[in-house]
Amino acid sequence: MSGMALIWAANVKGLKPAAKIVLIQLADFHNKETGQCNPSAQRLADECEMARATLFRHMATLEECGLVTRHARGDGDGGRGANQYELHLDITLGPSARPKGGGSGPDRVVSQNETGGNVSKKRGKSPKGETGVVSNRDRNLTIEPRKEPPSRGREAAEAEKILAAYPPDRLRGKTACLAQIEEAMKEGIAPEDFLQAVQAYATDSAGFTRSKVCFSDNWFQSRRWLAYVEKQAEDREKAAALQAAHQARLASWISDRSPMCKHITAKQIDGLLASKLVTEAQIQAAGLRS
Repeated sequence: MSGMALIWAANVKGLKPAAKIVLIQLADFHNKETGQCNPSAQRLADECEMARATLFRHMATLEECGLVTRHARGDGDGGRGANQYELHLDITLGPSARPKGGGSGPDRVVSQNETGGNVSKKRGKSPKGETGVVSNRDRNLTIEPRKEPPSRGREAAEAEKILAAYPPDRLRGKTACLAQIEEAMKEGIAPEDFLQAVQAYATDSAGFTRSKVCFSDNWFQSRRWLAYVEKQAEDREKAAALQAAHQARLASWISDRSPMCKHITAKQIDGLLASKLVTEAQIQAAGLRS
């Protein structure tokens, strides 16, 4: 982790909240000693609490702004490994301050999406005649734990709980509803998110006449829950981005020994130390602890 990279990411202006959180999470993986930043796409998507497709869309935005460059890497056996990300820490202006359509010139970055040759490289030929894939310099990459799918019994119990949150007088086609719920969970929808979506719809429709409330089989079949799940994810992304930016700002005050340090609470100091944004020595130098 690099505190400098986190502070830089938090101070970049003009990004949408979701793109900002991707940048901040990337900065959290930055190694200040080696300059490497190479989380797997799945690890990064999990940390950002978004789907891989959503992650790649926001990553493309960061590349277009000149903030990040992606490099594909070999796995040492002729295949492809996890991407390596290059953070351009000298860039401080957000997309709102950049020319439309991105910059141009000899160093303009060409970005491709992750499926079908995800190599981000500069125009022109590599000085060593390489193909744009850099060698896997870090052989000690973290191996992601395999996530076992929930058992059939657990899925059924979760589905029953979710369906029970639907307005009871508009339940219809229980078997079809449960099948739709289980199918959505197999696609990766978290049961707690699904439950919150159904509860939110029940709350929103509480004042409706019964004729205005959708029958449950139609509601699940038409995936009307998806809008609620996406709203929940968007709210989490915004909250995480605000929290990360706030912590980076506090860390900046401490590193600069700003007079504003007097407003930092003991609980916030503990949080900054836990996230390794500051050291105990910096805390003491700022006069926050004797």
